[in-house]
Amino acid sequence: MNLAGHITELRRKHESLARTIEEEQRRPAMNDLELSRLKREKLKLKEEIVRLSPAIH
Repeated sequence: MNLAGHITELRRKHESLARTIEEEQRRPAMNDLELSRLKREKLKLKEEIVRLSPAIH
């Protein structure tokens, strides 16, 4: 997979996590630990996207 494809895949995962986080926040019995884990994972993906993006421009 080339770099642009990798970044596209990271963005797809980031968006999927965003949806999962929104769904988790709507639950009446929200799991705070799981929500925190998902948010950390989403942030790591975002940081990786930002780090790699200048390399393709």
